[in-house]
Amino acid sequence: MKNRNLQSRLFLSGMDANAPQLAAENGFGLELTQFTWAARLDEPDAAEKAKDQMKGISRFWLHAPFAELCPCAIDPKVRQVVKARFLQTVSMAQTLEIHNLVFHAGFVPTVYFPEWFVPQSVAFWKEIIEIVPQNTTLALENVMEPGPEMLVEVAKGIDDERLGLCLDVGHASCKISRKMPEEWIGPMLPYLRHIHLHSNLGEEDLHLPLGEGTLPAGEILDRLLAQTDATFTLENQNCEASIAWLRKNGYLEERR
Repeated sequence: MKNRNLQSRLFLSGMDANAPQLAAENGFGLELTQFTWAARLDEPDAAEKAKDQMKGISRFWLHAPFAELCPCAIDPKVRQVVKARFLQTVSMAQTLEIHNLVFHAGFVPTVYFPEWFVPQSVAFWKEIIEIVPQNTTLALENVMEPGPEMLVEVAKGIDDERLGLCLDVGHASCKISRKMPEEWIGPMLPYLRHIHLHSNLGEEDLHLPLGEGTLPAGEILDRLLAQTDATFTLENQNCEASIAWLRKNGYLEERR
């Protein structure tokens, strides 16, 4: 057994429609994803729908909306919309008594230069963090960043325990990344709060189960489990396949 604590650190993404049931049956946490589409935050029964998915589960992350929501937006009016949506997400998390939230950092190649992205992101998140409760953690996730350096600079510039980073190893192994996923770990370690696990073929973002594609999942997991107390989410449309791989390779105990 490589690490008996992975059971208590593992979450399933709601992108798998069966994730709530699987999480409840196996004692895993759940990462809620229905609010990745911001319009759902406006639905009058949004919180009740979320609570229905949360039944029988005790640990949660909430994935914030991201489509067209860039914290470093050049147009100040657009940034006002982003801030409003993100604070609305924090408010929803408070209603649901969820204290851990993942946000996309929002870098877009050829649109934002690093010299703009880093200081503008720092300024944006400092405004947000002033309003975030002390018992809440925000984790900025890599999507289209070419390497970890910009996110590390953002986290360093904010310098607040409530804001850390989420390493998405699948995104870090897509063609847009200029570094191998293993090379993202070291720089992000001081700020690492959460990890998204999924695989691909080294090109597009496919969210394949662990054990498929080209991601060296075992090497990455061994290093992360040895070096960080961060939590993990299986981000697959079929989490069962990744759970089976984790059990087969000794990261989870076999079910009796």
